[in-house]
Amino acid sequence: KCYDDGVKAYFAYRNDQGGIYGRKLVLTKELDDELAKNQQRALEIISANDTFASFSATQIASGWADMAKNGIPLYTWNIFAEGRQPSVFGYTGAICFECTTRTPAYVTKLVGAKKVASLGYGISENSKQAAQSVAKGLDMYSEATGGAKVVYLNDDLQFGLSNGVGPEVTAMKKAGVELVFGSLDLNGMKTVAQEMQRQGMGDVPMYHPNTYDADFVKNAGQLFEGDYVLTQARPFEADSAGSALDTFKTWMGKTNAKVVELAMYGWIAADLAYQGLKAAGPDFDRAKVIEASNTKLTAYTADGLIPPIDWSRQHQPPTQDDPATHGGKYECSGLLKVHNGAFEPVAKKSTPWFCWPGNTRAWSEPEQMNFK
Repeated sequence: KCYDDGVKAYFAYRNDQGGIYGRKLVLTKELDDELAKNQQRALEIISANDTFASFSATQIASGWADMAKNGIPLYTWNIFAEGRQPSVFGYTGAICFECTTRTPAYVTKLVGAKKVASLGYGISENSKQAAQSVAKGLDMYSEATGGAKVVYLNDDLQFGLSNGVGPEVTAMKKAGVELVFGSLDLNGMKTVAQEMQRQGMGDVPMYHPNTYDADFVKNAGQLFEGDYVLTQARPFEADSAGSALDTFKTWMGKTNAKVVELAMYGWIAADLAYQGLKAAGPDFDRAKVIEASNTKLTAYTADGLIPPIDWSRQHQPPTQDDPATHGGKYECSGLLKVHNGAFEPVAKKSTPWFCWPGNTRAWSEPEQMNFK
């Protein structure tokens, strides 16, 4: 719903300006894939053939390949290997989940931790690989962190954590963990945090990739105090100058929608669809939109909402040994810290991104950057 809210807010914004080529942009169907039925819903869309393009925010992207095979532009919450298709677009290029990144090491350095835990879900390959990547990255950047390492790795947690995480937290406590990385959804992170608090580890900070939700964090009281939260879109707390941040907030308000991270990704997906149509010209079809997007959107930032993507080469993921050929120009992260139930940017508000050169995995201190 949040993702669709962002799509609909963007369409309302563009339609208020006259739409495109004399037409209105409309989200005509909203389908629930019920977690495991993504391919079934994709096949329904393909069979009906009464929509031009589709959007997808899913946990299991089993239908994306079918959409690509049928030449349907797909705009996504791109956190899966299935995004490696020329017709699949997201808020980031194709991701190498097994590759090391420098953000975990940088956060570890900020905290001053030496003993780290990394958690992931067993059912989700990207979650599992992300948890493993933290361990590999801390090994790789050990010198920069003063010898920090993962002393507890569990990449096989049950989705939903229905049985709790008591034994896992006990093991982390026994290992002397000083920082917890969780490649989990926000509810999973809350479950872990509650158990850590119950076992006397409430002062141990956590690193969250999916907990950028102001109401969720506020309602949790002091549970997440001092934790670090990752965002891969421009933080809402950053300065908006030169970006579409104010426009996003305005139209989310006009459409009575909640300003949350996933809505931002929906807005970006809708902008990608609009920019693809614009690049293809008024005599467009699906193939022309896909081709135009992949040849003309070579420094795409969604008007300053994300670091630049070159869609002519970033449908394929980079590799550990070759970050440059298919990787981004920069490796960037937005970092926030929870204080008194609210988010505070770690970087300057005018330069909200911590960035490293994208053509190498060598360690360096990040540069604070801004994109327009």
